[in-house]
Amino acid sequence: MYSRHHIDDFMRNRIIGKIEEGRKITDVVREFDITHSVVSRLWKSFKTTGMCSRRHGGGRVRSTAPAEDRYIVLSAKRNRRTTAHQVANQFLAASGKQIS
Repeated sequence: MYSRHHIDDFMRNRIIGKIEEGRKITDVVREFDITHSVVSRLWKSFKTTGMCSRRHGGGRVRSTAPAEDRYIVLSAKRNRRTTAHQVANQFLAASGKQIS
């Protein structure tokens, strides 16, 4: 019945708009085919923060760029006998960044 895994910003804004119009959460749940808990959490979050967008980037900050990642892989493949420690030291000498 409920197959949607995450709601996009447009759908969030529509849900908040319906509730602001005075519609009940139960009616909005039926109309958008979303669980009651998702809609009520979205409404609660909107009331406290004033916005309904998703928070992004909860993970660890990356220390290398994708191009640097490709360089690390390429240098490891050039000489397959190098250890991870040696590859890290080579990258440190080349870029000045510490990797593990």
